[in-house]
Amino acid sequence: MRIAIVGGTGYVGFCTGLGFASKRHDVVLIDLNAKKLAGVREGRCPVYEPGAAEILRKVLDQGNLTTATIIPEADIILLAVGTPSLPDGGINVTQIKKVSETIGSTIKTWNTSPVIVVKSTVVPGTTETVVKPIVESTSGKHAGTDFGLVMNPEFLREGVALKDFLNPDRIVIGEYDKRSGDLVATLYKDFPGTLMRTSLAAAEMIKYANNAFLATKISFINEIGNLCKRLGIDIDEVAKGIALDKRIAPHFLQSGVGYGGSCFPKDVAALASLAKQNGYEPKLLNEVMALNKRQRRLLLDRLGPMKGKRVAVLGLAFKPNTDDVRESPAIDIIGDLVNQGASVVAYDPQAMITMKQVFPNILYAQTAKEALQTADACVVLTDWNEFKELTIEDFTQMHGTQIIEGRRILKPEINADGLCW
Repeated sequence: MRIAIVGGTGYVGFCTGLGFASKRHDVVLIDLNAKKLAGVREGRCPVYEPGAAEILRKVLDQGNLTTATIIPEADIILLAVGTPSLPDGGINVTQIKKVSETIGSTIKTWNTSPVIVVKSTVVPGTTETVVKPIVESTSGKHAGTDFGLVMNPEFLREGVALKDFLNPDRIVIGEYDKRSGDLVATLYKDFPGTLMRTSLAAAEMIKYANNAFLATKISFINEIGNLCKRLGIDIDEVAKGIALDKRIAPHFLQSGVGYGGSCFPKDVAALASLAKQNGYEPKLLNEVMALNKRQRRLLLDRLGPMKGKRVAVLGLAFKPNTDDVRESPAIDIIGDLVNQGASVVAYDPQAMITMKQVFPNILYAQTAKEALQTADACVVLTDWNEFKELTIEDFTQMHGTQIIEGRRILKPEINADGLCW
């Protein structure tokens, strides 16, 4: 099939495009940024994702991936644009509306019946009450007859997105009409995983409920971890024990400084905002968000006053194997340290360029060992594998002895103070 991906140089659009192109579909990445598109054609990835560069070179050589600034005629037009948070926690659908208008005006003259697939994370009702009427009004056509409509949420984890795309646990297809659902189901016929067909709104809600549940699991284990810390109990032993229950999976049971990233914080807030808009007070979701913020505060409290001190911050990305710092614990912690008057020297294997956009005036080291030199204190916020290799000798380069782990990754002999252990 020919698939045009609007927002094709963004994280979701690009990884989705690579995945479908690797399956020999004809993929066109759409973006208004000609410079980014030129980079893609030259084999440069617009986002950081392990394994992406190799797949990009392969699909370019095979001719399965091209780029364009306008939407070409295609079997499927896939929306993968951003839905950033509003101040009240709701989502901003400005880009969704703009792209829907563009799609409508584009397909107005087509003699075919393309299927519009929404990949962007949108609250329940958005595909049918925002995308559908805009496309209909600008095209003069009707959903279900002249064009199809599907909501197909993504479940990609940064750092392993391509693996997740090509080996999904499940594929959710929310369909406005059966023909549209059939076409998208055919698109995924060579993929493993359970295929679920449902309504547009249910597909939208599945994505939010999925992320809210995982965020809840993280806040829960952090709550238990905080108590275990006070009781002198190893939280990892507790997590291991409860994960042996077949009803409880072991994933997301690692206590620490809390979740971050582009999905969990935004999606939990959006779901809570949606609940309030509909007259329901989401007490559990509110507590999940509050507990997550508290973990960062607890780490700062453990660190104590740092005015005039030099603090090494190891790990800036919200998780390893990505350069994404959105909602990263490091942002809150560095911000507080700077406000206190501390001198921060930060290091991350991938995320220093992106963090410089947030904190251009702090110090950035070239290695973890360099960051530790003459530091009065150290905090570890991301569980990069290279931090596992740090030795006691590396930490003796510090002036102080305070080492606080927000992720349990350092060697035991370093005797760091764990946030929850």
